[in-house]
Amino acid sequence: MAIHKSTPAVDGVQTFKLPDVGEGLVEAELLTWYVKPGDTVADGQMICEIETAKAVVELPCPFAGTVRELLAAEGETVEVGSAIITVDDGTGGSGGGAATDGAAEGGAEETEEREKPLVGYGEKATSTQRRARRRPAPSGPVSAPPPKLTEPAPANTPGVMAASAGPEPASGRPLAKPPVRKLAKDLGVDLATVTPTGKGGIVTREDVHAAAGAEQAPSPAAAAPEAAPAPDRTAREVRVPVKGVRKHTAAAMVNSAFTAPHVTEFLQVDVTRTMKAVARLRERPDFADVKVSPLLLVAKALLMAVRRHPEVNASWDEENQEIVVKNYVNLGIAAATERGLVVPNIKDADSQTLPELAASLKALTETARSGKTSPADMSGGTITVTNVGVFGVDAGTPIINPGEAAILAFGQIRDMPWVHKGELKIRKVTTLSLSFDHRLVDGELGSKVLRDIGTALEDPELTALAWG
Repeated sequence: MAIHKSTPAVDGVQTFKLPDVGEGLVEAELLTWYVKPGDTVADGQMICEIETAKAVVELPCPFAGTVRELLAAEGETVEVGSAIITVDDGTGGSGGGAATDGAAEGGAEETEEREKPLVGYGEKATSTQRRARRRPAPSGPVSAPPPKLTEPAPANTPGVMAASAGPEPASGRPLAKPPVRKLAKDLGVDLATVTPTGKGGIVTREDVHAAAGAEQAPSPAAAAPEAAPAPDRTAREVRVPVKGVRKHTAAAMVNSAFTAPHVTEFLQVDVTRTMKAVARLRERPDFADVKVSPLLLVAKALLMAVRRHPEVNASWDEENQEIVVKNYVNLGIAAATERGLVVPNIKDADSQTLPELAASLKALTETARSGKTSPADMSGGTITVTNVGVFGVDAGTPIINPGEAAILAFGQIRDMPWVHKGELKIRKVTTLSLSFDHRLVDGELGSKVLRDIGTALEDPELTALAWG
């Protein structure tokens, strides 16, 4: 779906329509307005925050002027293409009459417009034909146009996802990450009254809890239940609206479950040597600034298995009745966030060294937890790994991410009795679960892939030398 342009100015009033910030999205929830009627905005200034079916995105204003009207309320679900704000650019339509008459006499006028870029998207030039219409002369007195604005501040650089550290809007909006804003909204705390303690003046979760009078800030996992008001014991049911990321996830999982014939295989693996390798990697200087976890070596093992069996890194083309084998790996990492499950992916993960892969994993998870994952980061995945072990779960039957052929679930690592070198010993053991689309991957291929992943985790150093 193409990005929608703003509506041409009428008497100097520009109308901005909700654009498609992803790939064919049809609606978004307006989370927060950063401006209000009467505020002055610059070209490229962030004016609101929306939650699409894939991510939370900040929208820049494509023109400068004075906010006249907000056409959508916070919490409202707005369709793509609907007007959300009007801005008076200060021109007041002066000089428009002559230009309109000339255009009308000359017929259709070819114009070139450059769309204002969204955050994370480049500029796009489009050519449109407009047939100008004559505007009748006003019958009553005309009020003087508002004074023109001073030179607007430069727009933010395209291609970079806006973060809380970006330029602060003219309204003096306090700096805070989306999950913290949501927490403040749930607790009824005005962020403008909170004293920030975070780096760079950012309001933290603890700041919000302190402002709300909480004696002790709960852990992130327990924040929502403890912060919520006392439940109504007289109500037998509670209804929660399904929207945003959760709505998209539900639709995608239903589509995957009833389109792709799932098969899941399980394998218990002795990962004692993997855990020792993790400990040694943490001591190396080239891993000093990244988090080294067992998931890093599980991801590397999956990438090695894909290189040995590229057919598992594929997709099903229903229209052309073809299997599309990818010669690159965009490795998806399922991440649980406060807004629901998201699956961003590391582009060309197969070409990264282990330190590079560790850095990519760190950046990916931090961005996801802050609610700033872009739609582009969640598109184009080819195979996925999900770490259910962090929840204390041994195994499961993961549902394949739509458009992919397989997903690997990594269970918790436990001390278990295990026969090692002919003797019963206590070893570090985990369970791997591989779900695959049986249209693309048969039992033999799926078993080989799972076995190779297990082998790589049983002896990661020897496998790296043998398989490269």
